[in-house]
Amino acid sequence: MRTWTLAVSVCVHVAVVVTIYVAPIWATADLPAPRRPLTFEAITPIATPPIPTPRSQPMQSTKASQTFPIDEPPDLPIDDPPNAQLAPLVDTCDSCGLIDGPIGDRGVAHDIVAPPPAPQAPKAPIPVGGNIRPPTRVVYVAPVYPPLALAARVQGTVILQATIDEEGSVRKLSVLRGHPLLDDAALQAVAKWQFTPTLLNGTTVPIVMTVTVTFSLTK
Repeated sequence: MRTWTLAVSVCVHVAVVVTIYVAPIWATADLPAPRRPLTFEAITPIATPPIPTPRSQPMQSTKASQTFPIDEPPDLPIDDPPNAQLAPLVDTCDSCGLIDGPIGDRGVAHDIVAPPPAPQAPKAPIPVGGNIRPPTRVVYVAPVYPPLALAARVQGTVILQATIDEEGSVRKLSVLRGHPLLDDAALQAVAKWQFTPTLLNGTTVPIVMTVTVTFSLTK
């Protein structure tokens, strides 16, 4: 089997070699002409014609304007200046409220306005004690027991520092001693209280005093 395959392979190779080398000898067709090399033609630039410059045109002479003779008027007589009348002056008057000076176009009269009175500085509150007696309470608002403090069975006393103005109204409050669950209720109640005005040498004055609010649970 191998001998047969080798013989066929040798025959095929011989046939291919013969075809490659012997076939061109029997060819009778003309060979193709070789390709011509590419040639580039020189490009000549286009000559641009010169641009003519515009000629300056002569300026047209303007027409001569027609002149007219002017007759000057004769000299006019110089008028005498009118007599200047001075505006009357107003004498200075302390009670009339006018400034010394002319009236009319040469001066304007101004009213003397007195300056407004300076605002009085607020009086400092005086602490109660000695000759300053505590005022009498005329309006009382009972404090509301806080529900949380009531549920927790909290009771006690809240001491406040209150500033009372000249009319007896509470203007400022601060807690000196108390309980967190009772302080707000005491502040809201005392802020609505009203007292009698406090007199010092016949003049109403603001004061500072302590106010005590007690919260107690009834059995």
